[in-house]
Amino acid sequence: MTIKNTVTVDQIIGASKLSGYQILVLVLCFVVVAIDGFDTAAIGYIAPALMQEWGLKPAQLGPAFGAGLFGLMIGAFLMGPVADRVGRKAAMLISVAVFGVGTLFSATSSSLEMLTLIRFLVGIGLGGAMPTCIALTSEYSPQRQRVLLVTLSFCGFTLGFALGGALSAQIIVHYGWRAVLVAGGMAPLLLLPALWLWLPESVRYLAADPTRQRALRKIVDRIAGDNRWAGHEIVAGDAVGQARSPISLLFVDGHAKATLLVWVAYFCSLFVFYLLSSWLPTIMRGSGYSIPDAARIAAMVPLGGTIGAVLLARLMDRGNPCLVLSLTYLLSGAAIAALGHVIAEPGWLACAAFVVGFGVVGAQTGMNAFVAGIYPTPARATGISWALAVGRIGSIVGSMTGGALLAAFADPGSLFQMVAIPTVLAAVALYAINARYRKPAGGVAVNAH
Repeated sequence: MTIKNTVTVDQIIGASKLSGYQILVLVLCFVVVAIDGFDTAAIGYIAPALMQEWGLKPAQLGPAFGAGLFGLMIGAFLMGPVADRVGRKAAMLISVAVFGVGTLFSATSSSLEMLTLIRFLVGIGLGGAMPTCIALTSEYSPQRQRVLLVTLSFCGFTLGFALGGALSAQIIVHYGWRAVLVAGGMAPLLLLPALWLWLPESVRYLAADPTRQRALRKIVDRIAGDNRWAGHEIVAGDAVGQARSPISLLFVDGHAKATLLVWVAYFCSLFVFYLLSSWLPTIMRGSGYSIPDAARIAAMVPLGGTIGAVLLARLMDRGNPCLVLSLTYLLSGAAIAALGHVIAEPGWLACAAFVVGFGVVGAQTGMNAFVAGIYPTPARATGISWALAVGRIGSIVGSMTGGALLAAFADPGSLFQMVAIPTVLAAVALYAINARYRKPAGGVAVNAH
């Protein structure tokens, strides 16, 4: 075959309509993320039943909650480099199998200590699945719609988290808390054959490996709908540093400062989200709200986050993603500071909670798509997963320090002003990234060097 020209994967995907094959990839990733959301939240759904059966106090469940978050952090650190070395599909299958088997096995727990250990192992699988899904979705999405499609795929997490609550309530009533874990373990294991058969390897990962051109061309033909690219050499377009460790690629070629700034933004964002999600209902209870009223107002945070994620994705696809995210974090900081001043007004409090979710959760979702676009193919999964891992550190610190902040700041106004500070730091970090990264026509940010 005579090679006529060189063409990049992005050029091929950008020149084609969104195919059914790409939609299949997005749907499979959406389902994995939704199951991930259900299993991540499972321990929270069964907590009341656990306390009743094992005679536990709320504080005693802390290690089980913390073990899952710690496992998520470790899984994100470990599985990103694996995905960049052996492929996205292999990392996905391993991660799904680990959290599926772990969740199923956790249903046999006979003590809190046993459950805590298994939740740590489950967290490792969950921590690996998420960044792999983000990387795959990004690499199969056309540049002009990349942020939106990654965001829609990530919304599966919110759906799984929310639907899991309703399903768990019914399952526990009829079958007990162990059945929730059985369901959460069986779902990913039943999905594994579909992932094995239908989930393709990353098209960019294949393009970066000259020995896998045959598999790459089969996928390209399915994306394009014909063999129009048969006479072209297909390359990843950014497959640099193949001999280097994917971790080292996060700190070379001008990426070091941006990597550290991204980590600051992730840490601050998830610190605030987990602090608020863990302690906002408690703060409202202390201000005289009933449990149902506190739950309804707190639910405005994820609702605002879902709407914010979709709207911000469109803005990021059309404008400068760094500036969009920076301004959104500033907006969320103002809304958080306002929480303490309107806490006695249910209507205004619900509005402020909605804006907090719009800003913090929406921007965090947008960050996932943004980070997928700033690293080269050999380091993309590692870049995403390590940013998420640093964010998980923030989530652990946030959920653990909420009680100390409540003790230090009895006045809600002062408390929420302190909580707003990290969102301002996230905004500053993203604005600083903007000075080093530019947005190409129709796409997310790329290295300017």
